[in-house]
Amino acid sequence: MSAPNYFVHESSYVDDGAVVGAGTKVWHFSHVLAGAVIGARCNLGQNVVVMAGTRIGDNVKIQNNVSIYEGVELENDVFCGPSCVFTNVLNPRSHVSRKHEYRRTLVKRGSSIGANATIICGVTLGEYAFIGAGAVVTADVPPYGLMVGVPARRVGWMCQCGEQLHLAAARATCGACGAAYEEHAGALRQTTPPRIAASA
Repeated sequence: MSAPNYFVHESSYVDDGAVVGAGTKVWHFSHVLAGAVIGARCNLGQNVVVMAGTRIGDNVKIQNNVSIYEGVELENDVFCGPSCVFTNVLNPRSHVSRKHEYRRTLVKRGSSIGANATIICGVTLGEYAFIGAGAVVTADVPPYGLMVGVPARRVGWMCQCGEQLHLAAARATCGACGAAYEEHAGALRQTTPPRIAASA
């Protein structure tokens, strides 16, 4: 049997039946369970648990002390800050089994979740959404939405590159990467792509 083309620290476990992509790194005291699917070039920090039935795309960064529970899907280029929390049941009780009630949580491409933020199950974070540290997300987040607070509310928009946008007459151009955006009916769309390509 050939050696895996990904790195697993000697203190961590990747169970038989888990799929891990090339170039991914699994650091100290982490556990990837059978049935989990992890893409290429991901980085799982210390004390990360990835449960069965989860899907993680390519180039995803999961910082220390994060558990990816069944029903959670992270698309490519997602960032999960230290100790951020996902749930998969709305009304847990220790003495009541609710495994049949797991709700899907989808984090779309390029989204960032700040340290200690909580994502309540059943929501979708749109592309390049930005969840501030400590926020509690209880509803869907639009693409590029900047969310803060408990419960989280949208306080602005973030560029694809991670800089906050400042709109004038419902339009904005990012000073860092040159991407242009237009706001309409409470949604933001990119009208001109970045002139500076994001690094992998």
